[in-house]
Amino acid sequence: MTMQFEVRGEYIQLDQLLKASGLVGSGGEAHALVEQGGVAVDGVCETRKRAKLRPGQRVRLGDEEVVLVAAGAQGR
Repeated sequence: MTMQFEVRGEYIQLDQLLKASGLVGSGGEAHALVEQGGVAVDGVCETRKRAKLRPGQRVRLGDEEVVLVAAGAQGR
């Protein structure tokens, strides 16, 4: 399943995105998944929990994919 997530500001950190999008229930769960190599950004395994993500990037966790869009750009 693919969902869009609106980025307010220049970027969002990976751990914050995972929690804010509902893919994980807590920051601790987000940190563990990232450290274990369970998250991909633009098709590449990302192990930096605070990686800065910007509109246009894609994050995958299992069967879930989040596409980052700029604030006000959803539905375009």
